[in-house]
Amino acid sequence: MSSASPVTANADIAARIRTIADYPKPGIQFRDVSTLLLDGPAFRDTIDRLADFVDIDEVDLVAGIEARGFIVASALSYVLGKGKLMLRKPGKLPGEAVGIDYALEYGTDRIEMHVGHVLPGQRVLVVDDLIATGGTALAAVQLLRDAGARVEQALFIVDLPDLGGAAKLRDRNVTPRALCTFAGD
Repeated sequence: MSSASPVTANADIAARIRTIADYPKPGIQFRDVSTLLLDGPAFRDTIDRLADFVDIDEVDLVAGIEARGFIVASALSYVLGKGKLMLRKPGKLPGEAVGIDYALEYGTDRIEMHVGHVLPGQRVLVVDDLIATGGTALAAVQLLRDAGARVEQALFIVDLPDLGGAAKLRDRNVTPRALCTFAGD
């Protein structure tokens, strides 16, 4: 993260993210970025600030995780002038796909990508709206690395640091960066 506190530095962004209590199950404080997406200037600022984290000479592809990660990754891909790779839920990709199963904070899931869309040695930036326990992001990193990609950075709008996902990424030699931090979740 940047030297400034993400909550302070990006309080305007954090203020546009609503919290939905007990979703998708009791005890979960769901941080919903859909309210941020409704505000065009705030969404533009969000993408610009995420782009500031990136050295464009160190990225070949931007990988977005379904579904909200697609929105963020697509906009970021456009700003950076880089290709966008989709990491999808099972059965959504036509043609040959490879996938990985993973655990998340309230169940299990799977992500897949097309075979051959990542070339060995390509530098891939992982992007999602939020990092919580890290299950989805870690699965994305593993899936991409298994295909030969170099994954060294992941970007998020929101980090829930008490759930440990960002720390798990750092343990895998991936630098996580987020604009907003919501502690206590």
